[in-house]
Amino acid sequence: MINTKCYLVGILILFSLCLNAQKTVGDDPETIQNTIDYRITQAQYDLDNNNYYPAKKKLEDALKLAEKLDNKKSIGLIYSKIGKLEYVIEENDEALKTLTKAIEVQRFAKDNINLAETYKTLGNVYMSLKEYEQALTYYVASLSLFEQEGLSEFEAEVLLNQGKAYIELTQYRKARERIDKSLALAQRYELKKIRSSALIYQAKVYYFLNENENALKYGNQGILIAESNHFTDVLSNGYLILSELNEKLGNYQVSTQYLKNHITLSESLLEIKHKNLSPEKRAKFILDNQTEFQKEKEADLQKLKVDKSLNKLATILSIALITILSLLTLSLYKNNNIRLKTNNMLHKKNAELILAKEKAELASKTKANFLSTVTHELRTPLYAVTGLTNMLLDENPKPEQIQHLKSLKFSGDYLLTFINDILQINKIEANKVDVEYEVFDLKKKISDVISALKNSATDNGVEIHLEYDIDIPLHYKADQIKLSQILINLIGNSIKFTKDGDIWVRVIKMNETDDVFNIKFEIEDNGIGITPEKQKHMFESFSQGSIQINRKYGGTGLGLSIVKGLIDILNGKIYLKSEINKGTTFTFEIPLKHTTEEVLPEQKKNYFKNVTDIELSNIKILVVEDNKINQMITNKILTKMKLNCDIVDNGEEAVDMVKNNHYDVVLMDIHMPGISGIEATKIIRTFDRELNIFALTAVTIEDKMQEFEEAGFDDIISKPFKQDDFEKKLYSAVIGNQDPKDLKG
Repeated sequence: MINTKCYLVGILILFSLCLNAQKTVGDDPETIQNTIDYRITQAQYDLDNNNYYPAKKKLEDALKLAEKLDNKKSIGLIYSKIGKLEYVIEENDEALKTLTKAIEVQRFAKDNINLAETYKTLGNVYMSLKEYEQALTYYVASLSLFEQEGLSEFEAEVLLNQGKAYIELTQYRKARERIDKSLALAQRYELKKIRSSALIYQAKVYYFLNENENALKYGNQGILIAESNHFTDVLSNGYLILSELNEKLGNYQVSTQYLKNHITLSESLLEIKHKNLSPEKRAKFILDNQTEFQKEKEADLQKLKVDKSLNKLATILSIALITILSLLTLSLYKNNNIRLKTNNMLHKKNAELILAKEKAELASKTKANFLSTVTHELRTPLYAVTGLTNMLLDENPKPEQIQHLKSLKFSGDYLLTFINDILQINKIEANKVDVEYEVFDLKKKISDVISALKNSATDNGVEIHLEYDIDIPLHYKADQIKLSQILINLIGNSIKFTKDGDIWVRVIKMNETDDVFNIKFEIEDNGIGITPEKQKHMFESFSQGSIQINRKYGGTGLGLSIVKGLIDILNGKIYLKSEINKGTTFTFEIPLKHTTEEVLPEQKKNYFKNVTDIELSNIKILVVEDNKINQMITNKILTKMKLNCDIVDNGEEAVDMVKNNHYDVVLMDIHMPGISGIEATKIIRTFDRELNIFALTAVTIEDKMQEFEEAGFDDIISKPFKQDDFEKKLYSAVIGNQDPKDLKG
């Protein structure tokens, strides 16, 4: 047995030496990679000129070289191009297999750009198989990757293909939306072929939507562009669509001419395709390759004669090695077949899981965008509700109206809280929440929170007890706002579910390391408690104990989800212990850095108190707002502050007013008819760089901050705004350049 092993090892070593002796400069990796790239380019040229068999041969040769180098990116790209070629010559089953291999390799290589192209081709294959829903799935995946890579120009074709799929599914409004986007991108990046095709398919959509005038206009534009640029494949489809369109509109002579053009052109295209795919063409290609193969063999034989002895030894060793390997191959054949089938199943499942992951990521992104849009649309009318309510309460209402107005104010505040909760959850899930460090007094902060919640506690007959560990220092540098939010949510939750009882707020020192105190907070109540089943889901969004509890006690179901998110951001942890009818204890631990810095006392200022009427009369403000109610509210607020203002309801007028008048501040809404507030501000900045322009908006500020800064806004006031913040920013803008916090009120 040992002698046999030694003999085999000796054969392999000798064979390896023989092979190494025959290595050439062509084995250099850089040379091989250059050859791969050249053959891919040649294959693409052949494919563009309908030379299908030579294209496939060059791609297969390139694939062998890429596998030799184990270059995953090149392997994935070649599989993708072979799959596309198989789709073009209508070998759809083979195309599906090849493109699935491409996806697997490109995912591993993280080649997102070429992966997006592969998804697009796979969508095209499913379109030709008339599996339109499946095609849309891959188009969405392709679009998502192109967006992620910032390749807007490549999105145009995918959007057009989506539009075609929706046409086949008779979802014409969705088709129009996708094709409109495709047209916009095609025009921006001068993609004439895509634009001509998109115009023609948009004509088809408009016909089905009974907009015949638009249908003819778009169709004729598309045909004109295709004819002037000789886009034969676009023209073939376009002539057929225009023929059908004119026939249904009763333009029979025009329809007939378009049909004749379509038949002539399609026959010409089919003839070219069939000619290049004919058996004679294939036979000639094989014969040419065989001749080339024979020439290569003759050269090899000549080389064999030059070095006969070495090659004879290599031949003998090769035969011996092949015999041994053949025996091994026979023994492993069955196992390899089983493994191959298993791998194919795994590849397919892996591709499905990858696609599902990308769909989930896209769904999450869509949800975030939807929530941002919805909250903006809610905050705009809420500005009117809260503003009008506060005005009416300040204008000495009748005694019987006060309670109604307070109820309205409460409802507005509740709705604003709900909207802010949704925004905060959205930001936490998107990892867009930053930690802001401030120096504060921990015991005072907790006492302030308890004091703010005292009325609610009194209404429920609840007494709140604070127990503060004497070993804990008072001053820390941390994010006091997030800590306040956590305490308000947890103590408020206990108040809501406790009737005629007690709540204990305990602050306990756990340990200390280099001025960082690990502090435990306990909020214990003797309220209704929580069942073990419900405790598992208490920190999930929109989670409540039950529908009955939600109706009886109210609430959005977002508070504890926000608490969990904020504690995670502060590097803490939270626990829950509860028994039905006995009470609940929430415990959380967070690290806080102790500081000896002085805590600056907060002072509420009346910013315009010491400003004279003459000074105020010289201040001029321009309000740009398209909502009439919001115009009235902003005007009344400014009037109450003794400030003068002009009001316009669109961006064009705002630009004209700034050109022709002097203003100290412009309060600019963002979403308006015509040009937006951002566009108007950009125009103003071309001729006035000094004017104070504030964005008065209900959009989510964090998501748009960079866009606002680039447009040239000096500051942002979020609607509905707090009166104190509004006055502070105006004062800072119009009364010199001093920081208001340094001025005495």
